[in-house]
Amino acid sequence: MANFTPVSAAIGGALIGLSAVLLMLLTGRIAGVSGIFSGLLNLRSEDKGWRIAFIAGLILAPVVAGFVGHGMAAPKLPASWAVLVVAGLLVGFGSRLGGGCTSGHGICGIGRLSPRSITATIVFMATAVATVAVTRHVMGG
Repeated sequence: MANFTPVSAAIGGALIGLSAVLLMLLTGRIAGVSGIFSGLLNLRSEDKGWRIAFIAGLILAPVVAGFVGHGMAAPKLPASWAVLVVAGLLVGFGSRLGGGCTSGHGICGIGRLSPRSITATIVFMATAVATVAVTRHVMGG
C-alpha cells in the first residue's frame, strides 16, 4: 500500500460528508451523483443551476488540485474505448436499477439509516469484492 494517506483521506471524507449535509440542508436534495446528473439530462428540469455547479465541482476540483501542486496518477484505461462505453452504460443502468448510485446510497442513505440504502451498499461492496477476487485470482489480472 504505497498510497496509504490516512490524513488526506480523512479530510476528503469529511469534506464529502460536509458537502452532502450542506446540499441536504440548503436544497433538500440527496447528494447522489447519478440522480444529480440525470436531472441535467431532463429537459423539463428547472433546477439545473445547482446541478451544473455540483458536477462542475466534481470535474474542476482535481484539475485545480493539480494546478496547485497535488499530483495525480494517470488513469489506467483499458485498450478499447468500446469497453469504456459499455462500462459506462452498465453503471448507468445499474444506478437506475438500484434507485441510486454508490454515493447516494453509501454516503447519504446510510447516514439517514435507510434500510434500502444499507442493503444496496452491502450489495455494492460484495460485488466489488467478488469482482476483485475473480479478476485477480481467477483471471490472473
